[in-house]
Amino acid sequence: MTDDAGFSNPETFGGPVHMPTMDRLAKSGISYNAFHTTAMCSPTRASLLTGRNHHRVAAGQIAELASDWDGYMGKIPKSTATFAQVLSYYGYNTSAFGKWHNTPVTDITKLGPFDRYPTGLGFDYFYGFLAGETSQYEPVLFENTNPVEAPHGPKYHLTEDLAEKAIAWIRTSKTLEPDTPFCVYFTPGAVHGPHHIFKEWADKYDGKFDEGWEALRAMTFEKQKELGWIPQDSVLNPLASTQQKWDEIPKSQHEFQTRLMEIYAGFLEHTDVQYGKIVDEIERQGLLENTLILYINSDNGPSSEGMNGTISELLAQNGMPSTSEQQLETLKESYGGMDALGGPTLDIMYHHGWAYTGASPFQGTKLVAAHLGGTRTPLVISWPAKIKPDGMIRSQFHHVNDIAATLYDILDITPPKTVNGVEQQPLDGTSMAYTFDQPEAATTKKTQYFEVLGSRGIYHEGWFAGTFGPKAPWSTDASGLMNWEPEKEEWELYNLNEDYSQSKNLAKVNPEKLAELKELFDKEATENLVYPIGAAQYTVFFNPSELPSSPLKEWSFYEGQERIPEAMAPKFISGLSTLAVIDAEIPKDAEGVLFALGGISSGFTVYMDKGILKAEYNAMTLNRYKISSEARIAPGKVKIEVETKYDSAERMAPATVTLKVNGKQVGQGRIERSVPSIHTASETFDVGMDLGSPVALEYFDRAPFKFNGKIEKIHISYLD
Repeated sequence: MTDDAGFSNPETFGGPVHMPTMDRLAKSGISYNAFHTTAMCSPTRASLLTGRNHHRVAAGQIAELASDWDGYMGKIPKSTATFAQVLSYYGYNTSAFGKWHNTPVTDITKLGPFDRYPTGLGFDYFYGFLAGETSQYEPVLFENTNPVEAPHGPKYHLTEDLAEKAIAWIRTSKTLEPDTPFCVYFTPGAVHGPHHIFKEWADKYDGKFDEGWEALRAMTFEKQKELGWIPQDSVLNPLASTQQKWDEIPKSQHEFQTRLMEIYAGFLEHTDVQYGKIVDEIERQGLLENTLILYINSDNGPSSEGMNGTISELLAQNGMPSTSEQQLETLKESYGGMDALGGPTLDIMYHHGWAYTGASPFQGTKLVAAHLGGTRTPLVISWPAKIKPDGMIRSQFHHVNDIAATLYDILDITPPKTVNGVEQQPLDGTSMAYTFDQPEAATTKKTQYFEVLGSRGIYHEGWFAGTFGPKAPWSTDASGLMNWEPEKEEWELYNLNEDYSQSKNLAKVNPEKLAELKELFDKEATENLVYPIGAAQYTVFFNPSELPSSPLKEWSFYEGQERIPEAMAPKFISGLSTLAVIDAEIPKDAEGVLFALGGISSGFTVYMDKGILKAEYNAMTLNRYKISSEARIAPGKVKIEVETKYDSAERMAPATVTLKVNGKQVGQGRIERSVPSIHTASETFDVGMDLGSPVALEYFDRAPFKFNGKIEKIHISYLD
């Protein structure tokens, strides 16, 4: 399963991106054009793994936004075993590779608990990352429950590494236990931001998107019809009224915007090629004929969170406004221009126009549960021994919660009533196996609700009703959320049997059907712990202090402590003034990191270089605030103090950073715009080094830039 890919990206189904593995499997198997996700990553993964609706398994939002409401706690309950757990009990070797994103962020320490890591939820082996995203060049990785460091080098790429590890595991499984069946869950995290890929892959698409996103959307739509992938009477929905049109982009920015899309396309093709390596290995083992392969194009719709195209993707999650002119100026002045895009020094994402085009012919993108652009994704299933390709598209309405039920059905497994002594909740999914040899069979799935971040909808027997929600994911404007009254929202109504692309709103024509579906949504939402609507939005926007984080207000750290997640470390964000006191012994011309939080896209680091004491506050790449001592620090035992004092508690408030050595001020500087919420998704707090990607460009080529002196203790506390 790919991450954040679009319904209309694959060339296989009319899109612009060459995906040879999808082509191969589609030709040897069958394809579905009405398969659905939840519109968001953690919820989709939890639903897929358990066979239950996402709120029922406490995954109503991403793990980082967990709260105390039952449907949003971010902890898969013991009463909803994963298919990996069940298959393990039926004799399967099981493994998971890539992105997980269903472990509580407060558990990602060396203390655990580890019961909601992949190995605690049914997988014998795991290699990948636990967060929502990570760098493809300097990823924050785990092997089983142990933090591991990826090799630094110009040829390293995470998705390639994951494929190699999966192949090695398959070989080990078949070598040591040749008669034991195996299950591989391969979800690499590509092509979620940051968009990282080698230049030669992006160059394959040089010039292919120069006409802009509307032109690409129209061309893709015609190709989809030509291939028979979508019905001939489908309607191409226009861009949303709040989105930028291509002709609104200044010509001076065209190269930037098209290059972002070329990089995305190259990244997606590269990802598909890694899948092909695994398929090739299965074929080499002589197992391809009787191996069931499910290729889910994406865990949600394409992401529009890159806003207007960005060199720092988490600006959007922090609600930090910026202009394209600022982005381009920073790119030119600090990173040398366009060649840096797609490389390790920038966390880029493409313009929301490309994302919307990737959802053709639908409305919506990732995070929109009311429109199919956020939820619908191609599914390809290949199983040569049991499924004969017939060239017919399957259009039955199905959902990721149906995958577990399908696996149990074809393996003749009755879902267990108890697992490890815990009574199990019934599955919400229904088997899709009936579609394997009945391409035109009527849909057996009658009802399915959708909800993420207040965007919601309900499918029932061919009809769909939904309401968009308080905020467009392609906009930083949160004013709609601030005054949001969910009970007063306007709902839309669609007949999907006659309107494949959800283009004709029938709410005013058929108010009775709309009322019926709204009542049904209320019933489903109540049963599945969806209420209160917008719970995930509430916490992050109105009460961020309730987000999962350390309860501590002061910490004592020691040399060698590392890989502490940002949620459990001191927060160097707006309004939280801090004092760090470092007891250390420094050599002459000392160098190396004393402590660091974050990575190349954003963070805070205190380090020494040639005896100079330095601090850098990297505010989402666009602003790097540097403070240093006026002279070298004399060698010997020292007490270093780093005070970060904010002017106010406001979002993005400025601050003063003061450096002292043995009680004497040696440097001072200003942070003009601070980060309000989170620096990175997966980077960590490290003492005596800077693991993962480095916070400061100055020591990028020397990372992890270990301190060459001795750190006795670092005490960090919040200031009143």
